Amino acid sequence: MNLSNSRLGVHLRSQRDRPFLEEVERYYTRRVLEYGATPLGVDWSCQATQELRFAQLLNLVNFAAPYALNDLGCGYGALVAYVMKYHSRCNVDYLGIDISPAMISAARKLWGRRRGVKFAIGSACPRVADYSVASGIFNVKLGRSTREWEGAIAKTLINLHSCSRLGFAVNFLAPRDCGQMRRIELYRTPPEPWCRFCEENFDASVDLLGAYGLREFTLLVRY
Repeated sequence: MNLSNSRLGVHLRSQRDRPFLEEVERYYTRRVLEYGATPLGVDWSCQATQELRFAQLLNLVNFAAPYALNDLGCGYGALVAYVMKYHSRCNVDYLGIDISPAMISAARKLWGRRRGVKFAIGSACPRVADYSVASGIFNVKLGRSTREWEGAIAKTLINLHSCSRLGFAVNFLAPRDCGQMRRIELYRTPPEPWCRFCEENFDASVDLLGAYGLREFTLLVRY
């Protein structure tokens, strides 16, 4: 897939995506059933790095006013806890979306009674909000080819754009240094192709955040 010349030449979810989406659902359902509502349950190593990622993504948000937020790939709703901890004074209309029913079940048990917090099962944002974020959903490509995986990423970015009034934020794993061990099932990429994709297809400004101590980067896409 030529990301620099795509011009939205990717259609949103189709029946052909179903086997792939089922594979993703099974993977994350196994994680949460094995490790529960913990960072390991969503394939992160610890709470400290999970919160560091949330801090980068939420640089997108203006906390001076009430806002609506889509959290695609929400897992068990850890972002809710983060927002309560660090931004509790600002009213948020939060919707968490995850492809795994087991994840959504865990999220609802933790946060389902909290005002302004809702969850939905799905692979795409079902509503328009002020902002949308997605943390870690592009990392594990489950044996798919890079071309297939980048096609899936492009579809997801298109959905995030169409469902965000002011902008969206996503993160990616950065390439490893030469000689370091690599997990072949992980998707790693330099930032430039995806910065270019968002700038060209969404008429957006893109801020690249990369110096926060992890081998990854975050893109803040604003309109």
